[in-house]
Amino acid sequence: MKKLDNKELYNIVGGVKFSASLLSSIIKGANFVLELGRYVGTAIRRMRTGRLC
Repeated sequence: MKKLDNKELYNIVGGVKFSASLLSSIIKGANFVLELGRYVGTAIRRMRTGRLC
């Protein structure tokens, strides 16, 4: 196995371009949208049936 110098290391291209923190943020955003939909749906259903607190 050949050792690469810094110049050769900078020329390496490929791999996944997004990090785990970006993926985590996307998942948290999707969960937030789903929870928001649940809350709005529940509020609409409760207003229709007249079961408000």
